Amino acid sequence: MREVRLPVSGAIVNVASTPGPADAPVFVLVHGIGMSHRYLERLHRELAGSGTVHSVDLPGFGRSPKPEDGVTIEQYADYLGELLPTLSDGPVVLVGHSMGAQFVTETAVRHPALVSHLVLIGGVTDPARASVLRQALDLARDTLKEPATGTFLVLGDYLRCGPRWYLATLRPMLAYRTDLRLREVSAPTLVVRGQDDPVSRHEWGVHLAAEAPLGRLLELPGRHLVQFSGAAATAAGIREHAGEPARGGATVDETVAP
Repeated sequence: MREVRLPVSGAIVNVASTPGPADAPVFVLVHGIGMSHRYLERLHRELAGSGTVHSVDLPGFGRSPKPEDGVTIEQYADYLGELLPTLSDGPVVLVGHSMGAQFVTETAVRHPALVSHLVLIGGVTDPARASVLRQALDLARDTLKEPATGTFLVLGDYLRCGPRWYLATLRPMLAYRTDLRLREVSAPTLVVRGQDDPVSRHEWGVHLAAEAPLGRLLELPGRHLVQFSGAAATAAGIREHAGEPARGGATVDETVAP
């Protein structure tokens, strides 16, 4: 895995990349609030055998310096809109976790020609739970039962992000209506969640898959960090999704064993 820093509209994006065959899919992985590409490394490695994989640190997160202008979902989508053509000659399989699901959804709406397939893992934010208190409680419940190695990665990235930037990005995360924006997405969309995820819950996952014109829900054993604890099963679902032809109507896979 090789890391480079690439410029986008006066900001910098750190990108960790593993090359694959020229005729294979290109996967781009996008982290959630406060995080970096580090907690996506297991999923990155699992996907690397199927194509080129890029994992990004968006401006203000991980090893990417904080941008001077704005903190909006739309701005991050436009950063990705600039970045993706430098990573691939054609449309990519765009994968986002947690708040990253918002970044990639908005990217697919604003820059549809750049996205062949969309994947939302542990997508947020359910408007019925869009308060700081509820999100904090759900995250605390999740953290208590996540693998310790995953929790250490999360805490380390939160410390690097810092409370001021975390809070600045929390406000747009709570306000963004992922479900409504998914109605405008033309790419086939896979919604992935851990069966025991208290942050992105079952009813919300069903709703997200139904809102996407070409949506499907995949539920796997695990919690909010299902891409970390269940990297192999998550990657298998993404590979299958990327190889499927577009089809109409949402479907739901209630339970899928790893």
